[in-house]
Amino acid sequence: MRQLLRHYGWILLVAVPVFFVNLGAPKLWDRDEPRNAGCAVEMLEQDDWVVPMFNDELRVHKPVLLYWFMMSAYAVFGVGEFAARFWSAVFGLGTVLMTYHMGRRLFSPSVGLWSAISLASCLMFSVAARAATPDSVLVFFTTAATAVYVLGAFPKREERRRATDTKEKTYFPASWPLVVLMYALMGMAVLAKGPVGFLLPMAVIGMFLLIVRLPDVDPNVEPHRDPVLQFLRRLFRPFAPRHFLSVLWSMRPLTATVVILAVALPWYVWVGLRTDGEWLRGFFLVHHFQRATESLEGHRGPFFYYLIAIIPSFFPWSLLLLPTLEQAVNRIRRRLTSYAPYVLITCWAALYIAAFSCAQTKLPNYITPAMPALALLTGCFLDRVRRRWHGLAEYWFRFSFDTLVIAGVCLGTAGVIAGWVLLGDGWIGLVGIVPVVGGLIGRRYMSQACHRDAITTLAVTAAVFAFALFALAAPQVSRHRHCDTLFEAMYARASEPQIATYGCFESSWVFYARRPIQEFHGGDLKRA
Repeated sequence: MRQLLRHYGWILLVAVPVFFVNLGAPKLWDRDEPRNAGCAVEMLEQDDWVVPMFNDELRVHKPVLLYWFMMSAYAVFGVGEFAARFWSAVFGLGTVLMTYHMGRRLFSPSVGLWSAISLASCLMFSVAARAATPDSVLVFFTTAATAVYVLGAFPKREERRRATDTKEKTYFPASWPLVVLMYALMGMAVLAKGPVGFLLPMAVIGMFLLIVRLPDVDPNVEPHRDPVLQFLRRLFRPFAPRHFLSVLWSMRPLTATVVILAVALPWYVWVGLRTDGEWLRGFFLVHHFQRATESLEGHRGPFFYYLIAIIPSFFPWSLLLLPTLEQAVNRIRRRLTSYAPYVLITCWAALYIAAFSCAQTKLPNYITPAMPALALLTGCFLDRVRRRWHGLAEYWFRFSFDTLVIAGVCLGTAGVIAGWVLLGDGWIGLVGIVPVVGGLIGRRYMSQACHRDAITTLAVTAAVFAFALFALAAPQVSRHRHCDTLFEAMYARASEPQIATYGCFESSWVFYARRPIQEFHGGDLKRA
């Protein structure tokens, strides 16, 4: 218990400042934040908890769960930036704590601690935890479903030695209430962002079971002489019909269907009836089918888009991803200790990245649900090199600290120049000092063979950099945006001003105007 409380203290020391400090200081960033926050305001003002509306128009982009949480925060804190982002930060913290407990159950308490710290201090997850978007909500419920699965399917470390081989190799919760809870959490994820909320978590669990339950190859069977056919046979072995159907049935698909529909279907039916099917058509046909088959709103990219996007998204821990993945693949291939947990988190990361790579519309935040899995892999690597340092770790940590110094210099220089030119406020570039100082201190520890201190330095640098970037620099940049001041001046001159725009429109204007804004184009004026 003492160790658990100490680990909680370290996690909260990192996550709470990064997620909560100055959470409401920056104004809502166009365009998704004010659309989501404004939609919740309109639903609250109309006392309508079913139909999402923004700017007096039906909003079909996302389901209702995020708006419900925002409305509850507005009721407590009042309408504002902090309330709009409050639940994202809470769910971000919850995801970090669940990642800790998964690492603790699958590997060890120290792995859980390093996994939680790396997740709380990587850039994209910090963005999700500080944004009025559904990403943090989706990640929380999909991670929670996976965490319930882990707690039900994997015995505690002290019980693994006593567990029989048969019991351990089933790898599915035997407790019916746990199974119901797992699928209920997936149903909540469906209310947060649609079918992806259950399809991908179930695909991860299913793929894991297909691999770990695969029967061993009979040594008496001679391998195929053609290496290509032999490779294809190994690749598709998990999908043999009999094996595939057996695994599928063991996941209790009838229970999954009933529970997920019981949680999510009532609202989808209700909003469909209230809008004569318009919301369902817009959400499923446009924001699911078309996003998968077409690049909407110019958000396109090559198939390998996320392999590049993951570098800044998981920074600075992405600097260690190659040796982290090498360790995971090696342990899976050789079936070393913790073979099954490595298969699970590798499937988790790989399936999410592969699924969104196949979609035509691409945005960096789409793979945020894979961040807890990447953090768990990183935690395994950090814990192992802390206990047994080796030459490969030496090379990659030196590379990481050198890259931090270079990135800090480039960021600082660009920040100073852009700050003075655009904002007249060049001190924003001083954020680049954090990775420079961290990189130099880490290099010094490396030269003195203080390897544990070097790893700790990387973690401290990541946390301080995320804090400086989001809690200090972002509010300073936002200070130069004056849309709220404009609308305050309007309301000072008239209690009920008539507001319209011509030729341009930003979603934040609706939120800060606190009323729908009519938008005119050239054709509208000609007809008038």
